Amino acid sequence: MPALPRYSNRILTFMARLTNDVHVSTWNELQSKLYEGSWQKDLKRFRSPFAFRGLSNAKAIPETTLTRLGGDYPRREQSLLRNFRKYAHRSTTQPDSVWNWIALAQHHGLPTRLLDWTFSPYIALHFATVDQTEWGNEAIIWCVDCVKMKKHLPGKLQKLLHEEQSDVLTVEMLDLAAPTLAAFERLSQKPFIAFFEPPSLDDRIVNQAALFSVTSRPDINLSAWLQEHRELFHRILVPARLKGEIRDKLDQANINERILFPGLDGLSQWLTRYYSPRITEKAESRYFDEVHLSHRMTDNR
Repeated sequence: MPALPRYSNRILTFMARLTNDVHVSTWNELQSKLYEGSWQKDLKRFRSPFAFRGLSNAKAIPETTLTRLGGDYPRREQSLLRNFRKYAHRSTTQPDSVWNWIALAQHHGLPTRLLDWTFSPYIALHFATVDQTEWGNEAIIWCVDCVKMKKHLPGKLQKLLHEEQSDVLTVEMLDLAAPTLAAFERLSQKPFIAFFEPPSLDDRIVNQAALFSVTSRPDINLSAWLQEHRELFHRILVPARLKGEIRDKLDQANINERILFPGLDGLSQWLTRYYSPRITEKAESRYFDEVHLSHRMTDNR
């Protein structure tokens, strides 16, 4: 099978910054860029074609937990899933499908070839701003076009999406096309990435508008693949000084841990963060002074 170029994370970050980067400096600019391209002429509706992933540090790149495991990780995938199924069997009522199992495993933190995305730009913003220890760093929102991505899928998957008039796959479609990971890998000689909606395992999946990407092989570097297909994505760079304003406005819009992680753990995380002393940088303080002055001037007109 064709191999993707082996790039270091530093080189991948540098390559991504050469093109495909969108810089914003205000909340209003950010809103405009997050929803840019969402008008669908055929549907006469505003429906964004993008999957979003927010990272609190712009130097980070999207990589799977299986990749981060290190070592000979592709050979560990089957062992991880086999043992997860063996010990977790009594904890699930989902049909006995490899795609249900790998989604469940990803959801509960097992290293897999899947990566978490969301249909919601605001939820991506949440994950890009929730960690106050990263407020000194520029954040980034990866935006991948699911509609354009379909053209790079194997014919069997394209046919299923066309029949279902869908832009992303489901577990049921994947079961029809490839009931095993080995069968999934055999769908194409060329490396590919597919998006699929996980089953509604719990309220967290539903509330986060969750979406998973899956690589055709466990050793595919998703960032490297995207660099080879730059027409499929862009990245929105969020300055560090804007994070505080974003965070406050997301909280007021009810985008927080209490909603995204239903239960007492999420509630405790939200309250702890909400009532913690604010980590304020000088640059952020100057920005808030400028915003306050701008609002006063507008009010006095």
